[in-house]
Parts: sequence; C-alpha cells; structure tokens
Amino acid sequence: MLIRGERGTAKSTADRALAALLPEIEVVADCPFSCDPAQLQALCDYCRDRVERGEELPIACRRTRFVNLPVSATEDRVVGTLDIELAIKRGERHFEPGVLATANRGLLYADEVNLLDDHVVDLLLDSAAMGVNVVEREGISFSHPARFILVGTMNPEEGELRPQLLDRFALCVEIRGITDPKARVEILERCVQFEQDPEGFREEWEPHEEQLSREIASARELLAEVGYDHSHLLAIAELMANLSVDGHRADIVILKTALAHAAFAGRRRIKETDILAAAEVALPHRLKRQPFQEAELKFEELGERLVQVHTELAHQDTASSTESAPDPVKETQGLPQPVGPT
Repeated sequence: MLIRGERGTAKSTADRALAALLPEIEVVADCPFSCDPAQLQALCDYCRDRVERGEELPIACRRTRFVNLPVSATEDRVVGTLDIELAIKRGERHFEPGVLATANRGLLYADEVNLLDDHVVDLLLDSAAMGVNVVEREGISFSHPARFILVGTMNPEEGELRPQLLDRFALCVEIRGITDPKARVEILERCVQFEQDPEGFREEWEPHEEQLSREIASARELLAEVGYDHSHLLAIAELMANLSVDGHRADIVILKTALAHAAFAGRRRIKETDILAAAEVALPHRLKRQPFQEAELKFEELGERLVQVHTELAHQDTASSTESAPDPVKETQGLPQPVGPT
C-alpha cells in the first residue's frame, strides 16, 4: 500500500501502529529469515538443507516484525550479500542477510518512498510480487522467502513516483489534514494524554487493538473460503473499462481486495460494497489525470458507475436471452431457429 499525503498528517505514526495489530506468527526459531515451518516448499536454502538431512526444525511464536527501510539504503543492504571469497577458498555458501530477509513475513516500511533510488524500489516491488529473494554473484546463488507487507509513505510535494512504479503498488490512500475543529481538539487531547501517561494510554487502548488483531486473524483463516460470482468479475471488468484504466493489474487487485474485505466482515461471499471499497483504494493512483484536474474518485461516484454497469449488463443479458429464445411457430414447422435480433 502507498500512503500519500501532506506533511504532518501522521502517515508514519499510522504505519507503525499497524504493526501492533498484526497477529502472532509461527517461525523456525533459529532461522534468520523467519521461515514458516508449515510451508516446506517456501523454506530458505538453510532450512531446506536441514530438512533434507532429517533434522526437526524448532518452532517458536512471536509478533510480526516491523522493519524500517532507510532512504539511503543500497542494493546490497536491501537484498543481502554473498561472501565470494569464502565460496572460492572453502566452497561454502555464506549469505549475509539484508532488509528483505529481516522483513520476511513482517511489515516493511519505506518512508519517503519517492526519494528512494528507483532501482531499490524495483527490487522491493519485485520481491513483494514474487515472494522470494534470489541473490546471484559470480555463478553462486542463494534464495530465501521474501513475503512481506510493503507500506510506503510519500509527500507528493517532494516529487512523484514514476508511473511504472506507482502502478505496482496495489493500493493507495490519500491523507489530508482534518479541518473539523472538534476532531482537531480530540487529536490534541490524545497527544497530551499519551505524553503525560504513556502506560495509562496504552492500557486504555490495548483492548481495542487486541480485538482488531483477533478480527484480522479470523479474516486470514476465512479468506480461502470466500467466493464470488461471474457477475462480480463482469462488473469489475466493465468498471475498469469505463474508467479507461490501463492494464489489468487493477482488476486483479480489486478482486483480491474485495475478497479480503468480505473476509474481514465475516462473510463467505463478496458483495457490491466490497467491490466499491476495493475500488476506492485501488484506483486513485491509476486514474488518468487531465491538466488541472484532481484524480479523486468518491465512493458515491463509484457506486453510481457500478449501478450503471450492472444495468448495462442486465440489458445485455436480456438482449442475449431474447436473441437465443426459440420461435415456437418455426419450431413446430421444423424450421431452423432465427439468428440475430428479433
């Protein structure tokens, strides 16, 4: 997800707070890559060698990691390095883990992602998409799982991401300062309350965080059971075509996000509201902007367009059924069924 907004709108604070909501996970206790012991096909090279030797992998349970990526990060710092000298002298593979190794099965936070080197951003997005990090140097290769939640924040005033990179972020939200005086007063009161009594503030809000964490864990378990109809796919495709969205990544993102939204709500079938909620965060950075035009799509506007799409699809289905309906008179005469509109 990409979080875009003006300075001082708590983008970083919100992202760091997200790590506390993520459920605990099971990991291989002594693995530097936090491999999942239940996913043998996704183990790192070290753990795979141990399994092949007949070792039993030790299991531990811990909170999801929050990993901060510095703006000055280099390629080697991100993907890790191989010790070529050790490989040549002793024939051993020695891999020095990077940021992607630490972030596996965790949350990777890239503040000011628009200021990162484009090549580093490419590496992050490729690893997030493939779920694996492969490092090759001088004919020596090492791979480890690299599945993580990538969250980037940026201030558009400091420069935009290239369109190719922008499209690779599945979701995007726009953050703006709150103008309601009462809401701003509440923000002030909470900041003062936290500074004066951090422990008391945490005790007050910890039950709410734990409840959200349980809901996320339940949604993860339910996600595989959530289904959809062919009409949902048609609605998403027609909506993207009407909005002239380039490529097909948005269609896939909206479907997956709608499934997750339904799972979080505890349902086993998606609804139009799930598609709308997904489109609202999947489209802001993908819509084509005209000069002096804000590419902001309101929930109500999406709803109107989706209703229009459903109406058009219903008319198409009606016309199709009318065209294919048999003519009882000609059927009794043994004549072929007519082709084309009636």
